[in-house]
Amino acid sequence: MVKACLFDLDGVVFDTEPIYTKFWHNVGLKYCPTIPNFAHDIKGQTLVQIYDKYFAGELDKQEEITKELNEFEHNMPFIYITGFEYFIKNIRSKGIKTAVVTSSNLEKMQNVYKKHPEFKDYFDEILTSEDFEESKPSPDCYLKAAARFDVSPQECVVFEDSFNGLRSGIASRARVIGLATTNSISELKPFTKEVIFNYKGFTLLDH
Repeated sequence: MVKACLFDLDGVVFDTEPIYTKFWHNVGLKYCPTIPNFAHDIKGQTLVQIYDKYFAGELDKQEEITKELNEFEHNMPFIYITGFEYFIKNIRSKGIKTAVVTSSNLEKMQNVYKKHPEFKDYFDEILTSEDFEESKPSPDCYLKAAARFDVSPQECVVFEDSFNGLRSGIASRARVIGLATTNSISELKPFTKEVIFNYKGFTLLDH
């Protein structure tokens, strides 16, 4: 029996991945011109992971990128994935607990709350990067989310779009549903057989 649904944020609740792709493409052109697929290569990684891998020791560049990213997110539109609002209202009406489990920080979430005052009403818990000791693909974040509800991970459904996020959900032993918003269905299938484009017409009983 499903007792909780745990949602990543970007590419799962909000259709922000195409917008982020443009941002990181420009970052790649500016700071890493020798890496042709920079925006694709960093998908699903946290900011710390990106800095450690591509900008280790380059504190000036890290500060510049962080400033650019903060300004970008401050003005970014947060558009719900098709069908998400109906879906989450429906599962909450059935007594299923809901949580956002994101690598985003509190500063970004303030931007979300300003643009969507109703956002907090959709979730019983909102876990951000400040709540985790280990980043995805570690299962730490989803284990903590399950613990918030005093349920086992096996009683949870994780919704993810990135490879690291999918690995995190699988490692937690939750049921994992992939969203083909960032990567293709064929790329997601090795992680989970349950893949959807969006929430339109989707119910947990479908699978």
